[in-house]
Amino acid sequence: MKKSLMAEKAIDSSRNRYPYCVVWTPLPLITWLIPFIGHMGICTSAGIIRDFAGPYFVSEDNMGFGNPTKYWQLSPSQAESATWDSAVHQASEEYGKRMHNLFCDNCHSHVAMALNLMKYEGSNSWNMFKLTFLMAIYGKHIGVAGFLKTWLPFLIIATLVLVAVVLATTLTHV
Repeated sequence: MKKSLMAEKAIDSSRNRYPYCVVWTPLPLITWLIPFIGHMGICTSAGIIRDFAGPYFVSEDNMGFGNPTKYWQLSPSQAESATWDSAVHQASEEYGKRMHNLFCDNCHSHVAMALNLMKYEGSNSWNMFKLTFLMAIYGKHIGVAGFLKTWLPFLIIATLVLVAVVLATTLTHV
């Protein structure tokens, strides 16, 4: 019985199902320059992705900036004051009424609200900074493609900048 429940709640990246997960995908241009900043969503117990994708809009199963490249699976037993799905639903309903603000009230804030509503790990102090930090530490890339989609643009830009600096330094000493 326990094994079938675990199999039922298993991550299935081919179907974009991430039960009890926080998911992340790169933001074009921003992630290319600062690779730990990206777009975040939270998944239901069935693995359905909910993300605050823009003003007055929380998407379901269609992340605003493409499929997840990283996930961080959480433990539903750590939700203390609300069921997982009711907290995700309530946060999504609230954020469906809000204006999106890149710096203050964004996709990370939506995920933080869901975790605060369920008092995940006994805490109601989840915020975008804490989530960004913890996703950087605990987030797992979804295969090689997820790793490359996250890091390759940054590595290309960093290499070009390094080459330009080396060339400029070399040419000034000639």
